[in-house]
Amino acid sequence: MTTLVIGARGSVGRHVVDRLLAAGEPVRASVRNPATADLPAGVPVAAADLTRPETLAPALRGVRKVFAYAPTEGADAFAAAASEAGVEHVVLLSSGSVLLPSANGNPIAEEHRAVEATMAASGLRWTPIRPLVLATNALNWAGAIRDEGVVRLVHPEAKTAPIHERDVAAVAVAALLGQDDVDGMLTGPRLLSQRKQVELIGAAAGRPVRIEELAESEARRRFGRFEKPEVVDAILAFIADAARGGSPATGTVERVLGRPGIEFAHWADEHFRPGTAEAGRQQL
Repeated sequence: MTTLVIGARGSVGRHVVDRLLAAGEPVRASVRNPATADLPAGVPVAAADLTRPETLAPALRGVRKVFAYAPTEGADAFAAAASEAGVEHVVLLSSGSVLLPSANGNPIAEEHRAVEATMAASGLRWTPIRPLVLATNALNWAGAIRDEGVVRLVHPEAKTAPIHERDVAAVAVAALLGQDDVDGMLTGPRLLSQRKQVELIGAAAGRPVRIEELAESEARRRFGRFEKPEVVDAILAFIADAARGGSPATGTVERVLGRPGIEFAHWADEHFRPGTAEAGRQQL
């Protein structure tokens, strides 16, 4: 029963591919550009783009299970294509923000709610996977750490529980393999302030990292260079809520996987310790 992994080059998708292969499951990987797939030998690769409906039918042919990122556009076309192809189960990477009452009206949370509503109305069997804060978000600090030895933060004492992408993939694969108790918000095992996260990254990188605190107005200006205003508003609202204690740590990962979630310190060591592949990609 072939599983299509859409976004197989992504931080979560690649781990989904690897875990399915380790379980002996037939896998087809989907990426936008197969020429740059860089996936394990022998894995069939299809070109699919959730925002280009014409690419979906060929990628879904003969597929019975799908792992997919929640598309902010193209959800209706994907649901229709999956139904037409006879897909039996979709595991959807959504967001834990849909479970946060404080995120009602937040544009990022509402986008994920809209995709989930589309899947719920599609008639497909589907399972949402809902990580709240991905540890990989901290890779956004890598450039400033490399170039200046500094991380600029709004609300540096705001606490979140970042989750390792490998744990997200493990929960997704549990769902793909038939485990049905994967509901709930996914987080790392403990709450850590942004300041503490930077400290752990500095320890892993073997270099001091200074923190500069930003006012919200300055953070808005900086974020606005890369994101739309509504996305900036959403990000700042999440951080402000975390500063008020609104970002929880849950036990969902341990309940589903039967082991504690991976600590952020371990994630930092994997991604920032000199000599690791990820540190090389970040040119730290």
